[in-house]
Amino acid sequence: MKKLFFVVLASVSLLFASCDISSSSVKETKTTNATVSSVIVTEEKTETNSKSVSEQTTTKQTTTTAAKTKKVAFEIPKYEGKDYAVINNNNPYFEQSEITAKAYEDYPPLDSLGRCRTCTACLGKELMPTEERGSIGMVKPSGWQLSKYDFVDGKYLFNRCHLIGFQLAGENANERNLITGTRYMNIGRMLDLENKTASYIRSTGNHVMYRVTPCFEGNNLVATGVLMEALSVEDNGAGIKFCNFVFNIQPNVSINYADGTNSLISAPSETTKQTVKPTQTTTQNQTQSVQPVSKHFVLNTNTKKYHDPSCSSVSQIKAKNKKEFDGTEEELKSMGYSPCKKCH
Repeated sequence: MKKLFFVVLASVSLLFASCDISSSSVKETKTTNATVSSVIVTEEKTETNSKSVSEQTTTKQTTTTAAKTKKVAFEIPKYEGKDYAVINNNNPYFEQSEITAKAYEDYPPLDSLGRCRTCTACLGKELMPTEERGSIGMVKPSGWQLSKYDFVDGKYLFNRCHLIGFQLAGENANERNLITGTRYMNIGRMLDLENKTASYIRSTGNHVMYRVTPCFEGNNLVATGVLMEALSVEDNGAGIKFCNFVFNIQPNVSINYADGTNSLISAPSETTKQTVKPTQTTTQNQTQSVQPVSKHFVLNTNTKKYHDPSCSSVSQIKAKNKKEFDGTEEELKSMGYSPCKKCH
């Protein structure tokens, strides 16, 4: 049954977003259909928190360096029924001069409103965590609200959402790397891309250029979404390459992005709880349709089993039988695959 839902404050059909927090860096370009806005991401010379490979010790150390990165221009598209949109034909905006195989992380200071800025890294095995993740409850990102809904996985609407995932770089309670993100965004497309990247690094030992930009509308304290970019270095993108804008939304919940306050629109039925992908929210009269959840899987073409990338059995799959797959479990089952009992 279709469910009405929408997001308040601004129509997603025309996003006027401030990415990396410089209002002077945002220019709106109206099109005939008024469906996109041109967003210029400007990163000016600032004091940033960078961590190099040589500083990967048990107690993490940081150094302060002056960094000046390029301007990135991209268009945030109209919401069209998926929780993310492919940007620039899935080609990340890294310039050749930025690409390196030397692992590092860069977390710029928060802006004057306490909002995170673009986080960039060259990821590799040497940056991955060697210890279990600790508490991050002491961090209160901009727009943080404690809101609970029974139909949300884990009950809480918002998570302290890592821009660069913990499994990729081991950053835990770093306020420069945590935004207020819906549970739906955090464990949806964001986690899919993080898992895919982590699996690639573990299996190849290669490096990945990785950048996540939170995009805020005007002075909003909650991001409209995040731009996620990645490019595998040693194979020039053959293993990992994506450029996705992930929407910071939650089906059936109305969010005020100015301060994070929110309210229930309508409770989903039992059959659609946490299995429904959001649909177009450009008008208040449009409805929600049920769509299967798309994820990243690792396949064993010999046993015809599919695995979560974090499954311990993945490392035992022979290279000739190992295959990456992005899609739904329904698609895999229609192809003759069955779930691994260990990870499913």
